[in-house]
Amino acid sequence: MKELIKEFIESSPKKMITYADYMELALYHPQGGYYRKERQKIGREGDFYTSSNVSDVFGKLIGKWYAKECGALELPPFVCEIGAGNGRFARAFIEGWKELKAEMLTYYIVETSPYHRSLQEAELGRLEHVRIVYGDTFADTAMDHGLIFSNELFDAFPVHVVEMKEGLLQEVFVGWENEKFKEINVPVSDPRIIRFLDEQQLTLSEGQRIEIPLAMEPFIKSIANNFTKGLMVTVDYGYTKEEWMHPARRQGSLRGYYQHHMHHDILQFPGEMDITSHVHFDALKSLGEKHGLEFWQKLRQDAFLIAAGILEELGQHQDPNPFSEASKRNRAIRSLILPGGISQSFDVLIQGKGLDRSEGKLF
Repeated sequence: MKELIKEFIESSPKKMITYADYMELALYHPQGGYYRKERQKIGREGDFYTSSNVSDVFGKLIGKWYAKECGALELPPFVCEIGAGNGRFARAFIEGWKELKAEMLTYYIVETSPYHRSLQEAELGRLEHVRIVYGDTFADTAMDHGLIFSNELFDAFPVHVVEMKEGLLQEVFVGWENEKFKEINVPVSDPRIIRFLDEQQLTLSEGQRIEIPLAMEPFIKSIANNFTKGLMVTVDYGYTKEEWMHPARRQGSLRGYYQHHMHHDILQFPGEMDITSHVHFDALKSLGEKHGLEFWQKLRQDAFLIAAGILEELGQHQDPNPFSEASKRNRAIRSLILPGGISQSFDVLIQGKGLDRSEGKLF
Protein backbone atom coordinates (compact mmCIF):
# COMPACT_ATOMS: atom_id res chain seq x y z
CA MET A 1 0.00 0.00 0.00
CA LYS A 2 2.90 2.35 0.68
CA GLU A 3 4.11 2.04 -2.92
CA LEU A 4 0.63 2.61 -4.31
CA ILE A 5 0.17 5.82 -2.29
CA LYS A 6 3.69 6.93 -3.19
CA GLU A 7 2.89 6.51 -6.89
CA PHE A 8 -0.38 8.39 -6.42
CA ILE A 9 1.49 11.30 -4.83
CA GLU A 10 4.24 11.37 -7.44
CA SER A 11 1.72 11.33 -10.28
CA SER A 12 -0.31 14.19 -8.80
CA PRO A 13 0.28 17.65 -10.35
CA LYS A 14 1.72 19.20 -7.17
CA LYS A 15 3.41 16.03 -5.84
CA MET A 16 1.20 16.05 -2.79
CA ILE A 17 -2.29 14.93 -1.79
CA THR A 18 -4.78 15.94 0.90
CA TYR A 19 -5.09 13.95 4.10
CA ALA A 20 -8.57 13.01 2.84
CA ASP A 21 -7.03 11.47 -0.28
CA TYR A 22 -4.44 9.65 1.83
CA MET A 23 -7.14 8.22 4.11
CA GLU A 24 -9.32 7.23 1.17
CA LEU A 25 -6.45 5.20 -0.27
CA ALA A 26 -5.15 3.77 3.01
CA LEU A 27 -8.59 2.72 4.24
CA TYR A 28 -10.71 2.03 1.18
CA HIS A 29 -8.52 1.16 -1.81
CA PRO A 30 -9.96 -2.03 -3.38
CA GLN A 31 -6.63 -3.88 -3.39
CA GLY A 32 -4.84 -2.75 -0.25
CA GLY A 33 -7.15 -0.56 1.85
CA TYR A 34 -7.47 -1.40 5.53
CA TYR A 35 -11.23 -1.96 5.39
CA ARG A 36 -10.97 -4.03 2.22
CA LYS A 37 -8.43 -6.53 3.52
CA GLU A 38 -9.42 -10.02 4.57
CA ARG A 39 -8.23 -9.78 8.16
CA GLN A 40 -9.82 -9.47 11.58
CA LYS A 41 -10.15 -5.83 12.61
CA ILE A 42 -12.44 -5.94 15.66
CA GLY A 43 -11.75 -7.68 18.95
CA ARG A 44 -8.70 -9.23 20.56
CA GLU A 45 -7.15 -10.31 17.25
CA GLY A 46 -7.88 -6.99 15.57
CA ASP A 47 -6.98 -3.37 16.25
CA PHE A 48 -9.93 -2.02 18.26
CA TYR A 49 -13.12 -2.89 20.14
CA THR A 50 -16.71 -1.73 19.63
CA SER A 51 -19.70 -1.86 21.98
CA SER A 52 -21.31 -4.63 19.93
CA ASN A 53 -18.14 -6.70 20.20
CA VAL A 54 -18.13 -6.50 24.01
CA SER A 55 -21.47 -8.32 24.26
CA ASP A 56 -24.61 -9.06 22.27
CA VAL A 57 -26.59 -7.13 24.90
CA PHE A 58 -25.92 -3.85 23.05
CA GLY A 59 -27.51 -5.00 19.79
CA LYS A 60 -30.33 -6.92 21.47
CA LEU A 61 -31.32 -3.92 23.55
CA ILE A 62 -31.50 -1.63 20.51
CA GLY A 63 -33.48 -4.31 18.66
CA LYS A 64 -35.99 -4.41 21.52
CA TRP A 65 -36.07 -0.62 21.72
CA TYR A 66 -36.98 -0.33 18.03
CA ALA A 67 -39.54 -3.12 18.36
CA LYS A 68 -41.31 -0.90 20.91
CA GLU A 69 -40.75 2.42 19.16
CA CYS A 70 -41.79 1.40 15.64
CA GLY A 71 -45.34 0.75 16.79
CA ALA A 72 -45.63 4.05 18.65
CA LEU A 73 -44.16 5.94 15.70
CA GLU A 74 -46.12 3.95 13.10
CA LEU A 75 -42.98 2.75 11.36
CA PRO A 76 -42.59 -0.49 9.41
CA PRO A 77 -40.34 -3.41 10.46
CA PHE A 78 -37.48 -2.08 8.33
CA VAL A 79 -33.95 -1.40 9.58
CA CYS A 80 -30.87 -0.30 7.65
CA GLU A 81 -27.43 -0.64 9.20
CA ILE A 82 -24.72 1.31 7.42
CA GLY A 83 -21.34 -0.38 7.79
CA ALA A 84 -22.22 -3.63 9.57
CA GLY A 85 -18.67 -4.85 10.28
CA ASN A 86 -18.59 -8.51 11.25
CA GLY A 87 -22.39 -8.76 11.50
CA ARG A 88 -22.54 -9.32 15.26
CA PHE A 89 -24.62 -6.23 15.95
CA ALA A 90 -27.08 -7.18 13.21
CA ARG A 91 -27.51 -10.68 14.61
CA ALA A 92 -28.07 -9.36 18.14
CA PHE A 93 -30.51 -6.69 16.93
CA ILE A 94 -32.54 -9.31 15.06
CA GLU A 95 -32.61 -11.59 18.11
CA GLY A 96 -33.76 -8.69 20.31
CA TRP A 97 -36.48 -7.81 17.82
CA LYS A 98 -37.72 -11.42 17.75
CA GLU A 99 -38.08 -11.50 21.53
CA LEU A 100 -40.82 -8.86 21.29
CA LYS A 101 -42.19 -9.05 17.75
CA ALA A 102 -43.59 -11.90 15.68
CA GLU A 103 -43.65 -9.65 12.62
CA MET A 104 -40.95 -10.44 10.06
CA LEU A 105 -38.11 -7.92 10.05
CA THR A 106 -36.39 -6.70 6.90
CA TYR A 107 -32.77 -5.86 7.71
CA TYR A 108 -30.96 -3.82 5.08
CA ILE A 109 -27.16 -3.63 5.17
CA VAL A 110 -25.09 -1.02 3.35
CA GLU A 111 -21.69 -2.64 2.85
CA THR A 112 -19.05 -2.09 0.16
CA SER A 113 -16.38 -4.46 1.51
CA PRO A 114 -16.60 -7.98 0.01
CA TYR A 115 -14.73 -9.37 3.02
CA HIS A 116 -17.08 -7.83 5.57
CA ARG A 117 -20.08 -8.87 3.53
CA SER A 118 -18.85 -12.47 3.63
CA LEU A 119 -18.54 -12.24 7.45
CA GLN A 120 -22.05 -10.84 7.68
CA GLU A 121 -23.50 -13.56 5.45
CA ALA A 122 -21.85 -16.23 7.61
CA GLU A 123 -23.21 -14.61 10.79
CA LEU A 124 -26.73 -14.00 9.50
CA GLY A 125 -27.24 -16.68 6.85
CA ARG A 126 -29.10 -19.20 9.02
CA LEU A 127 -31.37 -16.78 10.86
CA GLU A 128 -35.05 -17.39 10.33
CA HIS A 129 -37.98 -15.01 10.05
CA VAL A 130 -35.84 -12.17 8.75
CA ARG A 131 -35.06 -10.89 5.29
CA ILE A 132 -31.52 -9.61 4.68
CA VAL A 133 -31.02 -7.14 1.82
CA TYR A 134 -27.64 -5.69 0.78
CA GLY A 135 -26.76 -2.46 -0.99
CA ASP A 136 -23.61 -0.49 -1.78
CA THR A 137 -25.34 2.75 -0.78
CA PHE A 138 -28.44 3.66 1.20
CA ALA A 139 -30.18 4.63 -2.03
CA ASP A 140 -29.53 1.11 -3.36
CA THR A 141 -31.62 -0.43 -0.58
CA ALA A 142 -34.75 1.51 -1.64
CA MET A 143 -35.77 1.64 2.06
CA ASP A 144 -37.52 4.94 2.64
CA HIS A 145 -39.29 4.20 5.97
CA GLY A 146 -37.89 2.76 9.20
CA LEU A 147 -34.69 3.00 11.24
CA ILE A 148 -31.23 3.88 9.93
CA PHE A 149 -28.48 2.85 12.34
CA SER A 150 -24.71 3.22 12.35
CA ASN A 151 -22.04 2.48 14.95
CA GLU A 152 -18.63 4.12 14.48
CA LEU A 153 -19.30 5.09 10.89
CA PHE A 154 -18.60 8.83 10.66
CA ASP A 155 -15.30 8.58 12.57
CA ALA A 156 -13.90 6.61 9.62
CA PHE A 157 -14.75 9.25 7.01
CA PRO A 158 -11.72 10.73 5.21
CA VAL A 159 -11.02 14.23 6.51
CA HIS A 160 -9.00 17.25 5.48
CA VAL A 161 -6.58 18.69 8.03
CA VAL A 162 -6.06 22.40 8.57
CA GLU A 163 -3.71 24.29 10.88
CA MET A 164 -3.31 27.91 11.93
CA LYS A 165 0.37 28.66 11.39
CA GLU A 166 2.04 32.08 11.55
CA GLY A 167 -1.38 33.71 11.52
CA LEU A 168 -2.38 31.98 8.27
CA LEU A 169 -4.90 29.17 7.88
CA GLN A 170 -3.13 26.35 6.07
CA GLU A 171 -4.17 22.94 4.81
CA VAL A 172 -1.85 20.06 5.65
CA PHE A 173 -1.02 17.87 2.64
CA VAL A 174 0.90 14.60 2.40
CA GLY A 175 4.02 14.34 0.24
CA TRP A 176 6.86 11.88 -0.28
CA GLU A 177 10.52 12.62 0.40
CA ASN A 178 13.58 10.58 1.41
CA GLU A 179 11.60 7.34 1.19
CA LYS A 180 8.91 8.37 3.63
CA PHE A 181 5.69 10.34 3.79
CA LYS A 182 5.89 13.91 5.04
CA GLU A 183 3.52 16.76 5.76
CA ILE A 184 3.43 19.88 3.58
CA ASN A 185 1.54 23.00 4.66
CA VAL A 186 0.04 25.33 2.06
CA PRO A 187 -2.51 28.18 2.38
CA VAL A 188 -6.09 26.93 2.27
CA SER A 189 -7.51 27.22 -1.24
CA ASP A 190 -10.58 24.98 -0.99
CA PRO A 191 -13.61 27.24 -0.40
CA ARG A 192 -15.53 24.32 1.12
CA ILE A 193 -13.12 24.30 4.06
CA ILE A 194 -13.60 28.02 4.71
CA ARG A 195 -17.36 27.61 4.44
CA PHE A 196 -17.38 24.69 6.90
CA LEU A 197 -15.38 26.65 9.47
CA ASP A 198 -17.61 29.71 9.05
CA GLU A 199 -20.87 27.75 9.27
CA GLN A 200 -19.69 25.84 12.32
CA GLN A 201 -18.29 29.02 13.93
CA LEU A 202 -14.87 27.46 14.46
CA THR A 203 -11.93 29.86 14.83
CA LEU A 204 -8.47 28.34 15.24
CA SER A 205 -5.80 29.79 17.49
CA GLU A 206 -2.12 29.87 16.57
CA GLY A 207 -0.72 26.36 16.25
CA GLN A 208 -4.12 24.67 16.42
CA ARG A 209 -5.15 21.84 14.11
CA ILE A 210 -8.57 20.48 13.29
CA GLU A 211 -10.08 17.94 10.92
CA ILE A 212 -12.65 19.01 8.33
CA PRO A 213 -15.15 16.27 7.27
CA LEU A 214 -16.14 17.54 3.83
CA ALA A 215 -17.48 14.07 2.96
CA MET A 216 -20.17 14.38 5.63
CA GLU A 217 -22.58 16.71 3.82
CA PRO A 218 -22.99 14.76 0.54
CA PHE A 219 -23.48 11.59 2.59
CA ILE A 220 -26.15 13.16 4.81
CA LYS A 221 -27.82 14.77 1.81
CA SER A 222 -28.03 11.43 -0.02
CA ILE A 223 -29.65 9.76 2.98
CA ALA A 224 -32.13 12.60 3.53
CA ASN A 225 -33.10 12.67 -0.15
CA ASN A 226 -33.89 8.95 -0.12
CA PHE A 227 -35.59 8.79 3.28
CA THR A 228 -39.24 9.70 3.79
CA LYS A 229 -40.12 8.75 7.35
CA GLY A 230 -38.23 7.32 10.29
CA LEU A 231 -35.33 7.61 12.69
CA MET A 232 -31.62 7.89 12.12
CA VAL A 233 -29.54 6.78 15.10
CA THR A 234 -25.80 7.47 15.03
CA VAL A 235 -23.46 6.02 17.66
CA ASP A 236 -19.96 7.47 17.64
CA TYR A 237 -17.36 9.46 19.52
CA GLY A 238 -16.92 13.14 18.84
CA TYR A 239 -17.00 16.73 20.05
CA THR A 240 -19.30 19.72 20.08
CA LYS A 241 -18.05 23.09 18.79
CA GLU A 242 -17.14 24.14 22.31
CA GLU A 243 -15.25 20.91 22.94
CA TRP A 244 -13.28 21.27 19.71
CA MET A 245 -12.05 24.67 20.89
CA HIS A 246 -10.77 23.37 24.24
CA PRO A 247 -6.96 23.75 24.61
CA ALA A 248 -6.65 19.98 25.04
CA ARG A 249 -7.81 19.54 21.41
CA ARG A 250 -5.12 21.81 19.89
CA GLN A 251 -3.64 18.96 17.90
CA GLY A 252 -6.96 17.71 16.58
CA SER A 253 -8.13 14.14 16.91
CA LEU A 254 -6.66 12.29 13.93
CA ARG A 255 -5.03 9.05 15.04
CA GLY A 256 -4.47 5.43 14.12
CA TYR A 257 -4.97 2.10 15.84
CA TYR A 258 -2.64 -0.78 15.12
CA GLN A 259 -2.76 -3.96 17.19
CA HIS A 260 -4.58 -2.10 20.00
CA HIS A 261 -1.94 0.62 20.21
CA MET A 262 -2.79 4.22 19.42
CA HIS A 263 -0.54 6.16 17.03
CA HIS A 264 -0.66 9.93 16.49
CA ASP A 265 1.36 9.58 13.28
CA ILE A 266 -1.18 8.08 10.90
CA LEU A 267 1.31 8.00 8.03
CA GLN A 268 2.74 4.81 9.50
CA PHE A 269 1.54 1.38 8.36
CA PRO A 270 -0.72 2.48 5.46
CA GLY A 271 -3.29 -0.20 4.78
CA GLU A 272 -2.44 -1.98 8.04
CA MET A 273 -3.74 0.58 10.54
CA ASP A 274 -7.22 1.86 11.29
CA ILE A 275 -7.39 5.66 10.94
CA THR A 276 -10.01 7.68 12.72
CA SER A 277 -11.00 11.18 13.79
CA HIS A 278 -13.66 12.47 16.18
CA VAL A 279 -17.02 13.39 14.75
CA HIS A 280 -18.21 17.01 14.51
CA PHE A 281 -21.55 16.42 16.23
CA ASP A 282 -22.82 19.98 15.76
CA ALA A 283 -22.09 19.71 12.04
CA LEU A 284 -23.89 16.38 11.88
CA LYS A 285 -26.90 18.02 13.53
CA SER A 286 -26.92 21.20 11.43
CA LEU A 287 -26.25 19.44 8.12
CA GLY A 288 -29.01 17.00 8.90
CA GLU A 289 -31.44 19.86 9.57
CA LYS A 290 -30.28 21.62 6.41
CA HIS A 291 -31.30 18.57 4.36
CA GLY A 292 -34.48 17.60 6.23
CA LEU A 293 -33.38 15.46 9.18
CA GLU A 294 -34.78 16.93 12.39
CA PHE A 295 -32.52 16.83 15.45
CA TRP A 296 -34.22 14.99 18.30
CA GLN A 297 -31.65 14.34 20.97
CA LYS A 298 -28.00 13.61 21.77
CA LEU A 299 -27.27 11.41 24.76
CA ARG A 300 -24.16 9.80 26.09
CA GLN A 301 -24.32 6.11 25.26
CA ASP A 302 -24.79 4.95 28.86
CA ALA A 303 -27.71 7.37 29.31
CA PHE A 304 -29.28 6.13 26.07
CA LEU A 305 -28.93 2.49 27.14
CA ILE A 306 -30.49 3.20 30.53
CA ALA A 307 -33.38 5.08 28.87
CA ALA A 308 -33.82 2.13 26.49
CA GLY A 309 -34.16 -0.31 29.39
CA ILE A 310 -30.78 -1.92 29.99
CA LEU A 311 -31.38 -2.06 33.74
CA GLU A 312 -34.37 -4.30 33.12
CA GLU A 313 -32.08 -6.67 31.26
CA LEU A 314 -29.79 -6.74 34.28
CA GLY A 315 -32.64 -7.61 36.61
CA GLN A 316 -33.80 -10.49 34.45
CA HIS A 317 -30.47 -12.31 34.40
CA GLN A 318 -29.29 -12.85 37.96
CA ASP A 319 -27.25 -15.97 38.73
CA PRO A 320 -24.95 -16.73 41.69
CA ASN A 321 -22.60 -18.72 39.44
CA PRO A 322 -19.92 -16.22 38.25
CA PHE A 323 -19.14 -18.39 35.20
CA SER A 324 -22.71 -18.77 33.95
CA GLU A 325 -23.94 -17.06 30.81
CA ALA A 326 -26.26 -14.90 32.91
CA SER A 327 -23.38 -13.69 35.07
CA LYS A 328 -21.26 -12.95 32.00
CA ARG A 329 -24.17 -10.99 30.59
CA ASN A 330 -24.55 -9.02 33.80
CA ARG A 331 -20.87 -8.11 33.74
CA ALA A 332 -21.21 -6.98 30.13
CA ILE A 333 -24.21 -4.83 31.04
CA ARG A 334 -22.31 -3.24 33.90
CA SER A 335 -19.34 -2.55 31.61
CA LEU A 336 -21.67 -0.60 29.34
CA ILE A 337 -23.14 1.66 32.03
CA LEU A 338 -20.67 1.97 34.93
CA PRO A 339 -18.28 4.96 35.19
CA GLY A 340 -15.07 4.38 33.26
CA GLY A 341 -16.73 1.97 30.85
CA ILE A 342 -16.77 2.11 27.05
CA SER A 343 -20.07 4.01 26.90
CA GLN A 344 -18.60 7.17 28.41
CA SER A 345 -16.59 7.71 25.25
CA PHE A 346 -19.60 7.48 22.93
CA ASP A 347 -22.67 9.56 22.16
CA VAL A 348 -25.94 8.62 20.51
CA LEU A 349 -27.35 11.21 18.10
CA ILE A 350 -31.00 10.75 17.17
CA GLN A 351 -32.55 12.44 14.14
CA GLY A 352 -35.99 12.02 12.64
CA LYS A 353 -37.90 12.72 9.47
CA GLY A 354 -41.63 12.84 8.83
CA LEU A 355 -42.49 11.89 12.42
CA ASP A 356 -44.58 13.27 15.25
CA ARG A 357 -41.93 13.48 17.92
CA SER A 358 -44.49 13.41 20.73
CA GLU A 359 -45.34 9.78 19.86
CA GLY A 360 -41.88 8.43 20.80
CA LYS A 361 -41.60 6.90 24.27
CA LEU A 362 -37.88 7.30 24.83
CA PHE A 363 -37.52 11.02 24.39
